[in-house]
Amino acid sequence: MNYKKIAVVTRLCVLLFPVCLLCQVEEKEILVPSIEGNMKIDGIGNEIDWEKAAWTSDFWMWRPTDTLPAKKQTRFKIIRDDQNLYLLVEAASSGTKFTTPTLKRDFSTYGSDYLTLLFDTFSDATNAFSFATNPLGIKADGLISGGNQDYRNNRNYAWDTKWNVETKIEDERFVAEFKIPFNSMFYDNENPSWRFNIYRGNTQEREFSIWVKTPQNQLIGNLAFMGTMVFETPLKKARNPISVIPYLSGASYNDFANSKENTSVAVGGDAKIPIGNALNLDLTFNPDFSQVEVDDQVVNLSRFEISLPEKRQFFTQNDDLFKDFGAGRDVIPFFSRRIGVAKDMDGNTIENKIIAGGRLSGKLNSNLRIGFLNILTEADQKNEIPSNLNTVFTLRQKVFDRSNISFFFIDRRTTDEYDFISEEERKNSVTGLEYNLASPDSKWTGRAFLHKSFTQGLTDDDMIAGMNLQRNTLRHRASMEFIHGGEDFRSDLGFFRRTGFLKLSPSYSYRIYPKNPNVVSYEFSQRSFIIFNPTIDYTLTDRWFFSSIRKSFLNNTSLRIQYTNRYEYLINEFDPTRSGGVPLPAKTSYGFSEYEIAYRSDRRRAFNFNTEIKYGTFYNGNKLSVENEFSWRKQPIFNASMIVNFDSIKLPDPYPSKNIWLISPKLDFTFSKTLFWTTFIQYNSQGENLGVNSRLQWRFAPLSDLFFVYNDNYISTDNFSPRYRSFNLKFTYWLNI
Repeated sequence: MNYKKIAVVTRLCVLLFPVCLLCQVEEKEILVPSIEGNMKIDGIGNEIDWEKAAWTSDFWMWRPTDTLPAKKQTRFKIIRDDQNLYLLVEAASSGTKFTTPTLKRDFSTYGSDYLTLLFDTFSDATNAFSFATNPLGIKADGLISGGNQDYRNNRNYAWDTKWNVETKIEDERFVAEFKIPFNSMFYDNENPSWRFNIYRGNTQEREFSIWVKTPQNQLIGNLAFMGTMVFETPLKKARNPISVIPYLSGASYNDFANSKENTSVAVGGDAKIPIGNALNLDLTFNPDFSQVEVDDQVVNLSRFEISLPEKRQFFTQNDDLFKDFGAGRDVIPFFSRRIGVAKDMDGNTIENKIIAGGRLSGKLNSNLRIGFLNILTEADQKNEIPSNLNTVFTLRQKVFDRSNISFFFIDRRTTDEYDFISEEERKNSVTGLEYNLASPDSKWTGRAFLHKSFTQGLTDDDMIAGMNLQRNTLRHRASMEFIHGGEDFRSDLGFFRRTGFLKLSPSYSYRIYPKNPNVVSYEFSQRSFIIFNPTIDYTLTDRWFFSSIRKSFLNNTSLRIQYTNRYEYLINEFDPTRSGGVPLPAKTSYGFSEYEIAYRSDRRRAFNFNTEIKYGTFYNGNKLSVENEFSWRKQPIFNASMIVNFDSIKLPDPYPSKNIWLISPKLDFTFSKTLFWTTFIQYNSQGENLGVNSRLQWRFAPLSDLFFVYNDNYISTDNFSPRYRSFNLKFTYWLNI
């Protein structure tokens, strides 16, 4: 082991510990009276039991300013019985013209009217349950992790549970009445209070407001800024039901490329078994993911593999316990899409059948979380894919106010001897230790980590160490990241852009909040990363400098101008068009620049768009890129969108030039709160592929669905000849025992 690296990382952790500074956060508290009997949920709130609770209000703006009370106030009450938590919310408005784009569950709150409730049931300021609705009473639920400091990585809306909400729209307000069963959440019944917050998006007044005042440089709903809900009487021990979710699936497919037709029927399912108040055991047998939305097509002009998001629900609950390690795309030791997905003999991505799996996740006590994942995949001898047993074990201990220390162990090994697998490929293990910093006021965040892999025949430099530290205040955001990755480091279940590198990445942003009533802020940013390769005398291989100005308007529009200066040294030959032409030679270097302008229109309007135009030099040639996304809706029933991206790469002879198109129209019908039809068409000229995915979903009972899915795939270079076609019918039913 490299003890010098361990010593360096240890010193960094020690230096980061004192950074947890105390802060003054507004304290708000609400009493939750106890009632007897069940409440009728109708969005009216005229039951006599509501008189036991007092109204609570005094909401603050989050944006466009965080220094004034909300123009349109929101008020709420909370009561409870032994089984359920009830909330009554009245949101004042300027009329009844709300932005409600869809009737589909887990709707996007961006650019729409909504209410969101956050319950930090263990009061750790790190994890929470989220329940949201809009004036039409559409439901959206999710799991919050990481203190809710990062919108992309800390919010998991693939999680679903059973609860109810009804709304009523009146002349100058809308009313929402919630019923949330205690058994839909995990909590410590010995805790007399939960941390709680509620926030709102109001498109009429063009404002966001929140109960507990939150700085606008922090994400709305940041768990550092929450009030307290105190229960009048102690909670009873949770009696979470055992949930069994069987499915029956039938499929008919035609593989035109291999002249194969077949039909199949599959049976399987999931089970959710609660263990105490805070642990859940998830089991799956012969899972079927035919109803999962297809991946978005992308154009890849870089030297590296592209990572795509996880959309399979089995992998999403408490997923932060498994995925929240490392540093972005540079170091991800566990990437769940490595399980159940593989490459065939021609390099195409195919499904690698999951036989069965289990996951234990949750809290051992108020400060210690555990995660254990074990999944067995099927062998595919024809494509030389072995059967693998995949295991992940994690522990996360809270320290100080909001920070934590985490440990993980990841293991992938074949279950049998295969003559097409080398000794080096039979098994791989990775272990790591991390310290995650989050100050009480979220101004300081950071991470220090050390990972080591164990692979047969690779023992030289098999460690990765790194740290990052960020300071985020109202006007300034500054950060610094350092990562050193060994050449022999491997994680078969992870995602890494490269191994054998040293990366430095400083960044700084300055914000101005003008008195102009139509402008929220100006942001000036300078970001960069510099990468060296230690295996070739620390040769500089990548250097990127980004300089940008962003202007954000009160009506949700934004304008951004950016200049990028790049340097790349190609260790291996590379064809940026991926067209099979003459590649750029290895051991050559290039410096090039790019100018970019981007505009985002007002999402509140029925027609809106997002466009980016980039032009500049590209290796030894030039590149023009235009990215457009157009959207139109007839709310709340119909949404249409169209992605039209164009890349024109011009390189001198004999290197290939190419015009690359990505065109993706999407039609989304939400006929009711239970019946949805989505059709997604994608044409990617780089991948020479045209794909059609059409999915009809009927939610005939809570969390129970009937899906009909049609998939079609064509080779675009051969007069769009068919490649693959399938029809899937899937029935799932959620049963509580």
